[in-house]
Amino acid sequence: MLEVLDERLASQRLSALLLGVFAGVALLLAAVGVHSVLSYIVRGRSREIGIRLALGAQRADVLRLVIVEGMSPVLVGIAAGTIAALASARVIRTLLFGVSASDPGTLAAVGATLALVALIASLVPAYRASRLDPVQILRAE
Repeated sequence: MLEVLDERLASQRLSALLLGVFAGVALLLAAVGVHSVLSYIVRGRSREIGIRLALGAQRADVLRLVIVEGMSPVLVGIAAGTIAALASARVIRTLLFGVSASDPGTLAAVGATLALVALIASLVPAYRASRLDPVQILRAE
């Protein structure tokens, strides 16, 4: 009986495994994308950040500025993704087992995971921006 059950569930297990792998790759790509874009923005705005620091901005203010700039599009994307997931619940329902397509706990967990990964990815460029030396930046140009 166990063999028959294993054979029947083999395609669903493969689908679940592939879905999990693709979700992990998507999460990794999102983290790399947030980190890369924020690093590029910080590099381009280093003069502005140097001036802010020279005029007395605290390093925590610069840190907050960069993190907010990185997290704003992520939060908009999470909201749009949640709306799209709820709108396509009928199609997704065929791929899910044991959970509804519009389960608020699952949607909240996915959104929170993505927000946490984006926050971690934005901390490195934000930390670099807060450690810029305003004297070196202003002398360089």
